[in-house]
Amino acid sequence: MAYDERLADRVREYLFEVGQLEVEEKAMFGGLAFLVNEKMCVNVSGTKLMCRYDPELVEEVAEVNGFQSMVMKGRVYKGYCYVSAEAITTKREMAYWIDLCLDFNEKTKSSKK
Repeated sequence: MAYDERLADRVREYLFEVGQLEVEEKAMFGGLAFLVNEKMCVNVSGTKLMCRYDPELVEEVAEVNGFQSMVMKGRVYKGYCYVSAEAITTKREMAYWIDLCLDFNEKTKSSKK
């Protein structure tokens, strides 16, 4: 699956502005994943963001404009969601979602290689 290059550029730019992050880009989940400190943080999939966030925040996050549960093979993945492109047109909207992912990234452990 192709991914939105402009959206990927916006994510890349935001992560660069945050600074002090070890960021790696990798093809994953049919799109482009941004790994922060060797952990999947956010992904550009088609025209959407795929976000990894603290599953304990699901009720709060589900109320935010653009939220879509991540469902694969009939299973809802807790702590993951899609965000429609229409809901992240401003830098402030983009910041909300990426900061949510970065906050969880600090708490989680990296997968064994």
